[in-house]
Amino acid sequence: MTTLKNLKGTAIQFLDADPVEYIGAWATGGNLNTTRYAGAGNGTQTASLAISGGGTPSITVNVEQYDGTSWTEVNNVNTGRSEAGGAGTVTAGLFFGGGTPTAVANNESWNGTSWTEVTDLNAAVRYLGGNGTSTAALQVAGSTGADVEQWDGSSWTEVNDINNSRTTLASVGTTTASVAFGGRSPGLDASTELWDGTNWTEVNDLNNARGELGGAGTSTSALAFGGSNGPTAGSFAYTESWDGTSWVEQSDLATARARIKGGGTSNTSALGFGGTTDGGSTQVNGTEEWSFPAITETTLNEGDMWFNSSSSTLKGYGTAAGIPAATWSTGGSLNTARNTGAGAGANNTAAVVFAGNLPGTTVNTELYDGSSFTEVNNLNTATRENAGFGTSTAAINASGESTTANIANAESWDGTNWTAISDINTARRRLDGGGTQTSGLIFGGYSTTVSADTETWDGTSWTEVSNLNTARDSIAGCGSSSTNALAFMGSPPITGKTESWDGTSWTEVNDLNTARYGGGGAGNNTQALAFAGITPPNSALTEFWNGSSWTEVNDLSTARQSSQDSGNTATSVISAGGYTTTQIATSEEFTASAAVATVTTS
Repeated sequence: MTTLKNLKGTAIQFLDADPVEYIGAWATGGNLNTTRYAGAGNGTQTASLAISGGGTPSITVNVEQYDGTSWTEVNNVNTGRSEAGGAGTVTAGLFFGGGTPTAVANNESWNGTSWTEVTDLNAAVRYLGGNGTSTAALQVAGSTGADVEQWDGSSWTEVNDINNSRTTLASVGTTTASVAFGGRSPGLDASTELWDGTNWTEVNDLNNARGELGGAGTSTSALAFGGSNGPTAGSFAYTESWDGTSWVEQSDLATARARIKGGGTSNTSALGFGGTTDGGSTQVNGTEEWSFPAITETTLNEGDMWFNSSSSTLKGYGTAAGIPAATWSTGGSLNTARNTGAGAGANNTAAVVFAGNLPGTTVNTELYDGSSFTEVNNLNTATRENAGFGTSTAAINASGESTTANIANAESWDGTNWTAISDINTARRRLDGGGTQTSGLIFGGYSTTVSADTETWDGTSWTEVSNLNTARDSIAGCGSSSTNALAFMGSPPITGKTESWDGTSWTEVNDLNTARYGGGGAGNNTQALAFAGITPPNSALTEFWNGSSWTEVNDLSTARQSSQDSGNTATSVISAGGYTTTQIATSEEFTASAAVATVTTS
């Protein structure tokens, strides 16, 4: 059944300014007076404490109070420490555990004016999560493992352990309803656990595993931000929102940082401050404030159109408008780790991946449903470095390499079984392709030398057509049919050359911003996505093609090469598996955000 909106269309608003999208964003706040990292924080976006922490060059006892605009120095703690826990507000707070740099059990209470030493934790601990109030707080995990202690205003009591032992995690909430997330155990941890006052329960993971992250909010409305993948490695700008059930990726921090601390009451109002830009000791004093715009009648809704009287332009808002602003998010993992296979699919909720290197060639095929991969019927012939195109229920696998030689084999997938079809004309590997099960093409690769060959598929046979202008292997590309395709990157030499196919010939168009080979592609010659590959080293770079030029957009979380990808659209893509230092099984999903675009009329 259709809707009235679909039948009658949408009213065009007359406005003097573009509507605003109702999404959260970070804005610059006042700088800390004393640069620091990994101390503790508490309070709200407009009333917070920055407590102690790593200093320049040593741990500081300094405490500062934020009023929503600027930081003011207040009375110092008695014992300076980093990687500690904080709880409470600017008028009644708690500061516990941490390192001096060795782990300590110290606990101090804040009355709005000064700090008083009170009963210590039962065990010295650093790298912990802390939350609650000055009279009811939790110390969660850390260097003591999975241990959890609860504060009742006078003493600490050991309570039930968290399920996943870890350090450098974040936790928010109360002694009767808390959420703990992220950390290292010792590898990066994405796990999330809920506390009901008695027990911890594992729930949905973060999209991006990380340690040294910040947190704010409650057990049903939380924000996770920043973090890193190691004590001296790069820092992250990721921001994710928790609604009590799942994490959703949000706009990133302006400055990527680890060992960040913060405060806040929900996933719509938070504060992040301090930290390090390299996961180590390069410190920042910046503050960022997280908030949503006020809800007004001019809030953007997908499908809206309006006339901007100030610029005299007609505009619209939708997924297909402009350059996708989406980030990559974590998808389900393959059952069998692999690289240099192929994939096909309409989008990142319906895809099929097949063949590849384990190492060694494989016939393995897996279907993706938007959350998990399921092993299904195998190919008839094992191959790797092959090409694939089509959908999850109607795909083509073409050519590639057996264990010892190039092959010309091709197979057709009907959603259940693979069937051998006519061989391609020139056996080769490291090629790519695009299109549908009845109208597709393959191009490039390596036979006895680097190839420029292009062949089209009409559902029955392969036909040799005009070659690429630049022969290359380890090429990436995409297409919607045998008359619409885009080919880009490749080697040797490493290139960013891009060519557009119109059904008759290839035309050289604007190059990628970064030359590479062994990456992935999705879309067609009017809208495409190029990602990953080898520059060298392995790359996380993602670029968007608007029909005339490439623009860099948000990178993959994990730099990789030779992944298996869905390819029918540039706005909904999955990159599965690939190679980092070995074959991997993890996947990432790209989903385009809606954007504002000018509407051309005639």
